[in-house]
Amino acid sequence: MAKTEAKQQIRPRAEMDPAYKWDLEAMIPDESVLEDQLLRLKEEASEYRKTYAGHLTESGDTLARAYADKDDIWRRLEKIYVYAHMRRDEDNAVSRYQALTDRCMSCIAEVSAQMAFFSPELLAAEEETILGYLENTPDLKVYDFAVRDALRLKAHVLTGSEEAILAQMSEVTGATKDIFAMLNNADLTFGTVSGEDGTEMELTHGTYIKAMESHDRTLRKAAYDSMYDAYKKLINTIAAAYNYNTKTDVVTARIRKFGSSREAALSGDNIPASVYDNLVEVVNDTLPQLHRYTQLRRKLLAPQDGKMYMYDMYVPLIRLPERKVPFEEGLDIMRAALRPFGDDYLEKMNEGISQRWIDVYENKGKTSGAYSFGCYDSYPYILLNYTDTLKDVFTIIHEMGHSMHSRYTRETQPYIYGSHSIFTAEVASTVNESLLMHHLLETEKEPEMRKYLLNMHLEEFRTTLFRQTQFAEFEDLTHKEIESGGQLTAEWLCETYQQLNDKYYGPAVERDDTIRYEWARIPHFYNAFYVYKYATGYSAATAISKKIIEEGEPAAKRYIDFLRTGESDHPIELLKIAGVDMSDPQPIRDAMTTFTGILDEFETLVDAD
Repeated sequence: MAKTEAKQQIRPRAEMDPAYKWDLEAMIPDESVLEDQLLRLKEEASEYRKTYAGHLTESGDTLARAYADKDDIWRRLEKIYVYAHMRRDEDNAVSRYQALTDRCMSCIAEVSAQMAFFSPELLAAEEETILGYLENTPDLKVYDFAVRDALRLKAHVLTGSEEAILAQMSEVTGATKDIFAMLNNADLTFGTVSGEDGTEMELTHGTYIKAMESHDRTLRKAAYDSMYDAYKKLINTIAAAYNYNTKTDVVTARIRKFGSSREAALSGDNIPASVYDNLVEVVNDTLPQLHRYTQLRRKLLAPQDGKMYMYDMYVPLIRLPERKVPFEEGLDIMRAALRPFGDDYLEKMNEGISQRWIDVYENKGKTSGAYSFGCYDSYPYILLNYTDTLKDVFTIIHEMGHSMHSRYTRETQPYIYGSHSIFTAEVASTVNESLLMHHLLETEKEPEMRKYLLNMHLEEFRTTLFRQTQFAEFEDLTHKEIESGGQLTAEWLCETYQQLNDKYYGPAVERDDTIRYEWARIPHFYNAFYVYKYATGYSAATAISKKIIEEGEPAAKRYIDFLRTGESDHPIELLKIAGVDMSDPQPIRDAMTTFTGILDEFETLVDAD
């Protein structure tokens, strides 16, 4: 009979220690006013249309007021939506916050519809007239980049009535993402699994990774099979959701007169298609090195059956005594690793920790994974599902990179530029991770620990640069299939994903009938052509962190200057401030060279034993 006395239970939200919960009351102390505020915002959006529709470009002053009033409405609406979203993420089973989030989405759709005239009317004016307003209207100066960027996309903006229709449809076209989120976070359950000693563990999104990193192969296989069996049972439903999500991308791109859905997705950040293609090409060229790594994994794991499966890919190759890293210790490690940024960065970060930016531990119904979130007028909050591992410290420092990016930006930029593209945001998080790895390798002199860290570093490259590029290839294939008139059936999706997985991991990994379902559990696929930015960001961050380590304060200062820029220019131009040009494939090649160097050192150390 299986042991149950040590079964790990996930506690309800109400039983969690408030000290480890984020302080959302600091954002909105009284949520009873939110319904009235949503109604007021709808009324203001209606008045906005009456005031400015047909008059938007009559003068530079009118255009400046219209921009400012638009920002004011969106700034307040964004705050309510972000609050509702984070409350829902605390426990997805709480219907009150599901309903509030839905009402926010309805309000967003209505406000968008009321303001849909803005871009078409702006772009219907003579470009020379608008540029003249920029030169001669002081209150419009802050919007200079926004206006010029709007003019750049003029060919893809529809008429006012057409834009209004699309805005009203946004609530419907976004349904597939919400459906998947509900399935993934609220409805799907994965049961309990047990390892060699029979101790049961409740399998959740949070505990799955812990199981996959366990040296207990029985537990790994049980978790792997149980996780994907849940998705397999719903594979046709999930395939239908993703099929229509992808169709929405394709149809929207066609309506807006883009050549492809990928072109449409890249256009917002003004990213050349060559950046995407360079990433895939360079990573594919380096797959022999990844295959070399998977072959080394199989050799070191030495499974009794001589075969290595995908459930063997996450377990550390170097087995150290289990070491828990409590949350407070993790914070101290983070502080030490980020000292190269200087006192100002550390002081701001410590203030954020004391202000309870962070929601630390998993509870029942809590959204899986981790993120940094917030609005222009809130703390840059962090959601974690901390499980006392060294890997969790990497998660903290990653999300803190996002949050500190937000803090520096919002202190410096106006609302319109107060956010970040994912292209630049992923640099801010990954530079932090790189500095943490450098710190650990510098301070941990014990040989086995050094091998452990090198293996972890290799895994960062595998799971970020290689894996996210694999995802990027998959997204490209799925959208091209729809664009060519095909359908994304469950069988097509599973077989396409299986072939990509075989290509990336090579002959050292046995093909099974389970990994083919992995695509079905990736939330990022519902935000098209997003994941490639993790890989490009990792490449840029590798270069920037190397400069900070080698040059010290001058490079750190350039980097902090970059953190302050928000969305005040296109991402490739902003990254040049930090010393990296991502329009050139060289940073990706350099990152691949770094991966090969780490692999060389690791292989030398393990062969010496």
